[in-house]
Amino acid sequence: MFDIEEELKKLPGRPGVYIMHDERDEIIYVGKAISLKNRVRQYFQSSRNKSVKIEQMVERIRRFEYIVTDSELEALVLECNLIKEHRPKYNTMLKDDKSYPFIKVTLGEEFPRVLFSRTMKKDKSRYFGPFTSAGAVKDTIDLIQKLYHLRSCSRSLPRDIGKERPCLYYHIGQCKGPCQGTIDQETYRGYVNQALEFLGGNYSPVLNLLEKQMNQAAEEMDFEKAIEYRELLNSVRQVAQRQKITQGDGEDKDVLALAADGGDAVVQVFFIRGGKMIGRDHFYLRVAPQDTKAAILNSFIKQFYAGTPFVPKELMLETEIEDHQIVESWLSEKRGQRVYLRVPKKGTKEKLVELAAENAAIVLHQDRERIKREEGRTIGAVHEIEKLLGIENAMRMEAYDISNTNGFESVGSMVVYEKGKPKRSDYRKFKIRTVQGPDDYASMEEVLTRRFSHGLKEREEMEQKKASGELASFSRFPDLILMDGGRGQVNIALKVLENLGLSIPVCGMVKDDYHRTRGLYYENRELEIDTHSEGFKLITRIQDEAHRFAIEYHKSLRGKQQIHSILDDIPGIGPSRRKALMRAFKSLEAIRDATEEELAAVPSMNAPSARQVYEFFHQKRTSGED
Repeated sequence: MFDIEEELKKLPGRPGVYIMHDERDEIIYVGKAISLKNRVRQYFQSSRNKSVKIEQMVERIRRFEYIVTDSELEALVLECNLIKEHRPKYNTMLKDDKSYPFIKVTLGEEFPRVLFSRTMKKDKSRYFGPFTSAGAVKDTIDLIQKLYHLRSCSRSLPRDIGKERPCLYYHIGQCKGPCQGTIDQETYRGYVNQALEFLGGNYSPVLNLLEKQMNQAAEEMDFEKAIEYRELLNSVRQVAQRQKITQGDGEDKDVLALAADGGDAVVQVFFIRGGKMIGRDHFYLRVAPQDTKAAILNSFIKQFYAGTPFVPKELMLETEIEDHQIVESWLSEKRGQRVYLRVPKKGTKEKLVELAAENAAIVLHQDRERIKREEGRTIGAVHEIEKLLGIENAMRMEAYDISNTNGFESVGSMVVYEKGKPKRSDYRKFKIRTVQGPDDYASMEEVLTRRFSHGLKEREEMEQKKASGELASFSRFPDLILMDGGRGQVNIALKVLENLGLSIPVCGMVKDDYHRTRGLYYENRELEIDTHSEGFKLITRIQDEAHRFAIEYHKSLRGKQQIHSILDDIPGIGPSRRKALMRAFKSLEAIRDATEEELAAVPSMNAPSARQVYEFFHQKRTSGED
């Protein structure tokens, strides 16, 4: 038994990381401290300054552990790693992880290549980026191949020179062919240096050269070549025009600002490389309403730069963050050079931060509009159904359906919707055990009895073990049961619930003559529903999903059973001949009605195997089994 009071007394007054666990021993929070003793004790002391999020977290803590480090910087690095690994519930979290592409020039090779890379390693290569568009990176690499004719193959040169035939790029003039010894290393390096200048933003030499070559080709009436130069010229101009914003100092910077509203926040990042803005991106975070901008930015910087291989020289922020100096030291160590965290107060830099903040607010607003529309389709639709039925809190709905072919391999399906969205992890399928023939009512009674009996048993076991936490899927009972039918199906469900001592609202989805939902059957009356409403659309989606799930399961069983149990019982008919027969005749009935000659004509069949199949089906027919 973990005694929190006793363990608090044992905490050392050293830097480190503390890890909070809940009753299921899941990690719910990770933090760092200059003094573990002082920091961890603060959580369990009565104070009016605690935020609602912290109070909720402390209520759930059942034990904690800690890792001692030699410095606060080491603690920060460890904290970042643990948060990324475990994604604790009460840490401010990035909602998505993104990696950005680089252009890699393999200067460590004797004949360097220009490649696409998602990682930045400490090797002899030179990296450009990161860029926000993978497509733009690939287009730029393609353009460099056309301009400078550098190799893209993975051959080891000069070891493999002359060992293999040249590739297609050599034949179409997009590679100088170093693999064939047609260009020496010094000349090839000259083209590499030109490519490096181009990637560094010096477009003027290649623009001037291409324009000169285009005009010369036009004067010589070589219009095909002139068009080729013109297209290259346009491509280079397009790459050059991507640089929207220019900073005169030519350094690498990231500009960070955010917008927050309630439990949602968006951080906008402008990426400036070599003084030019190469792109921007935004990131969604899970936050608490009381979190300050400084706290949110602090958490974002730790998570984002822990996962990205490139750290710029400067981070321009809209507000000062906590742990300013220690975060600066961590980033400097990661970069290998001094990194500065600055909050601009005037001039163009301040305007750039304001622009980032404005963009973050726009993204958050647009996202809220999207969420609002989505909630109309989900939560809003649930509320419409609740209002129509006169019930409350129907957040979890379960729908059931039966599928069979003339009573053959009857199956049942259970689909679950929570807050108007499908929860596929809770879907269940049932193979009917006790019912013979096409009796949907009896089959439904078996499905519901098994489903809720299993749930009651799970609940009883949990009570006996005094277990807590989230209920398993069967133990979680629905707030509303939806039956794929009217009065008959509803009455079956009510009968099962009554026998088991349960009280759950049951609603039938009534269909018209065209098998389309026309209304709901609830408490012995049919309720009209607006067919244009979101509630009606949700009912239809649930009904279609229950039907689809049942049919898919039935098809899988039917296919296995019919093909395996009949055809595989025939001597001499293995998997390949079984497939050939089904491919040729499409159905068992057609195979049964075929002549010996027709059976023998099927690929992979022969006269003896055809006779076996023919006699098998005719013996079954004459014995009255068919």
